[in-house]
Amino acid sequence: MFVEHEVFIGLRDVALANKVTNTALLSYLEDAGGVHSNLVGYGLKDIPIVKKSWVLLGWRIEIFQRPKYGDKIRIKTWSRGIDKLYAYRDFEILDEHKRVLGIATSKWVLLDIEKEKITRIDQKVCDAYTIEEKQVFEELDLEKLIEPDSYSNSATFTVNRSLIDVNNHLHNIYFMDIANEVLPMEIYKTADFKSIKMMCKKEIKLGDTVKVFYQLENGEHKVVIKSEDEKCLHGIVVLK
Repeated sequence: MFVEHEVFIGLRDVALANKVTNTALLSYLEDAGGVHSNLVGYGLKDIPIVKKSWVLLGWRIEIFQRPKYGDKIRIKTWSRGIDKLYAYRDFEILDEHKRVLGIATSKWVLLDIEKEKITRIDQKVCDAYTIEEKQVFEELDLEKLIEPDSYSNSATFTVNRSLIDVNNHLHNIYFMDIANEVLPMEIYKTADFKSIKMMCKKEIKLGDTVKVFYQLENGEHKVVIKSEDEKCLHGIVVLK
């Protein structure tokens, strides 16, 4: 089942040269996935009924041409595969003429909200989503992201209410905003990252203070988010 979601790019979603931010793009992709889930009975409004909620594990995004303020784009999405514990969702970002501006894939698990544990994805869920064979990347799974051996920059960040999602955790799309806090200023002001990889490991809660570390390694800007005591890895963002 293929689903399309139309988006108008407004003022709050743009930054450099009036082009859409990566955080905004992530939100568009997430919304399109939500439209699909709502249609098949496993969306946000269905959580109190099915007692299950989707939790993101990671993203990979490649941007060929960045949309800008005032553009109308469409996000095309579909369920690409499910294997017991993991579900994969792919995306295409299309302009008004259906030209592909970017592609993305994502990895999810299904959370039993009563037991607060990851649960197996049964055949009923698979049948509801109607798996499509199309995939945007050759690789079936997301690459495991590895921490650099050292860092050239660091910062601290405290999570406030505006960043919390329906699961009472930091909304994962805001990993991008946290990453921006530690980027060197000249990179933050000028870089147009066309490749984004994100790995989400451990939830961050309201009021948590995290440490954010940065390193440029092999042409990639790597950001690592850890707990304040540095014992827990929350996530890694790789930008290029």
